[in-house]
Amino acid sequence: MRDLSAIFKAYDIRGLVGEQLDTDVVREIGAAFARLVGGPAVVIGHDMRDSSPGLSSAFAEGVTREGVDVVSIGLASTDMLYFASGNLNLPGAMFTASHNPAAYNGIKVCRAGAAPVGQDSGLADIQRDVEQGMPESGATLGAIEQRDMLDAYAGYLRQLVDLSGSRPLKVVVDAGNGMGGYTVPKVFEGLPIEVVPMYFELDGSFPNHEANPLDPKNIVDLQAKVREVGADAGLAFDGDADRCFVVDENGDPVSPSAITALVATRELAKDPGSTIIYNLITSKAVPEIVAEHGGKPVRTRVGHSFIKQEMARTDAIFGGEHSAHYYFRDFWRADTGMLAALHVLAALGEQEGPLSRLTAAYARYAASGEINSTVDDQQARLAAVKETYSGKDGVTIDELDGLTVELPSGAWFNLRPSNTEPLLRLNVEAPDEAAVAALRDEVLTIVRG
Repeated sequence: MRDLSAIFKAYDIRGLVGEQLDTDVVREIGAAFARLVGGPAVVIGHDMRDSSPGLSSAFAEGVTREGVDVVSIGLASTDMLYFASGNLNLPGAMFTASHNPAAYNGIKVCRAGAAPVGQDSGLADIQRDVEQGMPESGATLGAIEQRDMLDAYAGYLRQLVDLSGSRPLKVVVDAGNGMGGYTVPKVFEGLPIEVVPMYFELDGSFPNHEANPLDPKNIVDLQAKVREVGADAGLAFDGDADRCFVVDENGDPVSPSAITALVATRELAKDPGSTIIYNLITSKAVPEIVAEHGGKPVRTRVGHSFIKQEMARTDAIFGGEHSAHYYFRDFWRADTGMLAALHVLAALGEQEGPLSRLTAAYARYAASGEINSTVDDQQARLAAVKETYSGKDGVTIDELDGLTVELPSGAWFNLRPSNTEPLLRLNVEAPDEAAVAALRDEVLTIVRG
């Protein structure tokens, strides 16, 4: 029996093309997915990587082999695939490895209505079926239909955020040679926004920089261009354009927590008293601001499947993560960086001040960002940190996701293990930079021995 544990992750399937992920295994995964979700059809999209068209075609062969039809939307961002899944009420598969290097590819799958599929909700079943072998079903071959969803996707987003009253804005957009170069021109078409494009050419080899805007080195070009052209804002998308990172008119990064708080206030104005989801690494400014605006903040674990589950359970209107994933009830609870970007630009265009002044109201604390430490024994290091802080006056500890420790000073940190690597990930927040540095160093001394 084959072993596919290396490519089946917590939320998706991902691996090196040719070595771990090839057309044969993808064809079997397609067949297993079709059996998992049943008919009548599956919608499939793919990014700009060289391997994506071939792999998505193999997946479609597996699906149709099971007697299930395929709606192929071709080139797409991940949130465009979620739109298609929601709009057509069909399960979907998106071929992308997001911000991973060119040698990788992967599959993000969802049920009808963009409902998430993770290890506990279907991925483990698909893995088991493929590992054990997928015998021919004998079903009548399904049909494949080509359908263009770009216009409908762009139109739907523009319905959700009204920019008609915005003052004219100049916005630099760094697509990182990813799918933002395909979707941004259509979404921004006709809006009072002058787009200054950077790296819009679709190129899965990522010739200019890695398409991961959370790494500071990958937004250096964007920051320089914003300052050079005197733009009102800058946007950076990751490879599959489901995440969006924002910089202000000075080229300074705006934290995803501040974006979460800003969008939350706009969504609460539309639906007062609603629930807002935030993960436990998000700034504590987010629940404070949500409560101040009459909303109900609900804290959850890190990861899109947990966010989406909580959104469904609480009927939350919006959710945000520290990683620049933003989830909307009006978008089938799926994540879309493009919709978050439109909210930011609408908020900016509705007033005369600069983005730095607008977002300052949502950034109350200093933060370390995520710091990774390679360790031999994750649990032993976590236990050592827990022992250090347990029993101290005024200290509270919870273990919803890793270890979260809150100090009486208002500073807090979260330390959690990576699911896929021998790493511990540390995030620290405190009232000022000096307090962040002191607490960061204190925790890292324990973690790294």
